[in-house]
Amino acid sequence: MSYLTLNLIVLAVVAVVAAFALPRRPRLIVPIALTVVVLFVLTAVFDNIMIAVGLMVYSDSGRSGVDIGLAPIEDFAYPLAGALLLPSIWILLSRGERDE
Repeated sequence: MSYLTLNLIVLAVVAVVAAFALPRRPRLIVPIALTVVVLFVLTAVFDNIMIAVGLMVYSDSGRSGVDIGLAPIEDFAYPLAGALLLPSIWILLSRGERDE
């Protein structure tokens, strides 16, 4: 299984959880989107630095071959999943409060 396939499976689960949670608190959509943008920028910068100095080395097997600089596109699934899943779980575990 490639990393891209694994990421798509995980992101599909995250999307389902977010689809249940985010309609309960629609005002959080913009802050979550801004968080995703910031995390993507940080991932692009620091992944490229870590790869450039040799802290991380990726083999070509299992990778899609799509890179942003030196960073494989698959690395961007983790901040996306975290930025969506954590607030979604928080919303679902909250006491039934809704935005009106």
